[in-house]
Amino acid sequence: MANVNLGGFRMKNAKEIATQYAIYFVFIILIFVIHFWAYFMFGASFLSIKNLINILNMSATRIIIAMGMGGILITAGVDLSAGRQVGLAAVLSASLLQTADYARRMYPNLPILPLIVPILVAMIICGFFGFLNGLITAKLKIPAFIATLGSMVAVYGACSLYFDRPPYGAQPIGGLDARFSTLGSNSIRILEGRGLVIGPNPAGFEGAIHKFPINYIVIIAIIVTVFIYILYNKTTYGKNIYAIGGNPEAARVSGVNVEGTLIIAYTLAAMLYGLGGTLEAARTGGATNNYGNGYELDAIAACVVGGVSNMGGIGTVPGIVIGVLLFSVINYGLTFINMSPYWQLIVKGSIIIVAVALDIRKYLKKR
Repeated sequence: MANVNLGGFRMKNAKEIATQYAIYFVFIILIFVIHFWAYFMFGASFLSIKNLINILNMSATRIIIAMGMGGILITAGVDLSAGRQVGLAAVLSASLLQTADYARRMYPNLPILPLIVPILVAMIICGFFGFLNGLITAKLKIPAFIATLGSMVAVYGACSLYFDRPPYGAQPIGGLDARFSTLGSNSIRILEGRGLVIGPNPAGFEGAIHKFPINYIVIIAIIVTVFIYILYNKTTYGKNIYAIGGNPEAARVSGVNVEGTLIIAYTLAAMLYGLGGTLEAARTGGATNNYGNGYELDAIAACVVGGVSNMGGIGTVPGIVIGVLLFSVINYGLTFINMSPYWQLIVKGSIIIVAVALDIRKYLKKR
């Protein structure tokens, strides 16, 4: 009867599990370190329901942006212009949704627009830049890193020119319409004597307000996530982006329109950046041309942490959501314990390096 080396089998499985989920173990350790540090140093509890809800509300726009970036990474590409497109969308939407009586209104004679119009404008303009990224990458065969690096600089320049318009110059855009601010920082509420309310509170209302803890932007993020999940898993387009990421030449031989699929991927991603940037302006109550700076790195890191391979062809929507939430917990936690912003950058940079290194290690093991 043959001998079975169970010890070796267990050891091999343990190594595979450690390699596969090492980054999650790192995050779990960091989260508990932050929790106990906050408890012993400040007497505060980090892992509380209130903090977790705050993290969820803050993560909503990042999830939308990461959904766009995830599709690009699955095709073995990258989009360095994502953060600047977020900033462009924030500035555009905020400039079109200022109150009529605001002293520094960018368009003094602009009528009050339906809320959906500025959102669509921002998404379409960002989508145009995404289309150009896809066109340059797919048709001119310029590496995505170089194409989107140039786009990043150009988009920031265009945003800054728009933002620095006379007569007020480069002043933060404020005085946002109550409908817009409500969309970004409020939720469904029950008002005393008024019942269920969606939208701004009635003028002059002073009664009791019972708020649902989840903001509107979280609901929007959930809708976007479900849409992207269906798109990636239930459509031909979804199968095509995975095929392109795995082997573009094999995908081409199989009849996949590689150039067209890449153009759609970059355009769709940019439209999601536009939506995310618009909601970020609504959440924070204003915008400047520096909004979105570094968001592309956070999105890439969150996707890689969530299991999207930077080599292409691998990644899931639930994984992306988990990656964003883990990164948001760390960001919020480091601020919670009053860590210097400079040290936070070092920690985040180290996490990105570790995540990519582990991803490459997993990729090499599968070859």
